[in-house]
Amino acid sequence: MAPRFFHDPIKKPEARMAAETFSTELVDVIPSLRAYARALTRNAADCDDLVQETLAKALKNQSRFEHGTRLKSWLFTIMRNTFYTAAKKSARERPGLEDCVSASVLVEPVHDAVITHKRLLAAIERLPQQYREMLILVVMLGETYEDAARICGCAVGTVKSRVNRARRMVMQEMEEGSPAQPRNKVILANQQIGAVPRQVQMRRP
Repeated sequence: MAPRFFHDPIKKPEARMAAETFSTELVDVIPSLRAYARALTRNAADCDDLVQETLAKALKNQSRFEHGTRLKSWLFTIMRNTFYTAAKKSARERPGLEDCVSASVLVEPVHDAVITHKRLLAAIERLPQQYREMLILVVMLGETYEDAARICGCAVGTVKSRVNRARRMVMQEMEEGSPAQPRNKVILANQQIGAVPRQVQMRRP
């Protein structure tokens, strides 16, 4: 009896298509990676290095990604682990706010909304690490509480608490920064918190 040979002519094209899809989705999520990297590093040069290292690790470990799950959350987990692993190995202190988000504005303020938005970015930048990270993940990048908890390795309740605390801290600074500021401007700032990601993601340092 002649031996049976198994040949699947579709396997290689399917694998190639999956790789192309992965690469395309990887490019699409780069703006979000940059925004999250800025939240972690607070430094333009370190931000670029962290994004590049995250992308390199993602491509190297592409086979470990479970198709059907959220690529962005998977990448955020890689980025966060990479950042904190490097931080533990380094004894030096993190650089100061030499190139914070608030330091580079595309246009000069010409009206109240722009001025308020600029002050809002500065207030977010000054948040403590754990609160800034959660605010950016959930409010700005659209991660669910559950996904943010998986990314950061903490309880969902912790995520909710930090997001709420971050909001209060930002609004408190907005109110204290300008004692004579009308309440409608503070409300405008609160509305703008969710609108920040487009500027954070699109601006290159």
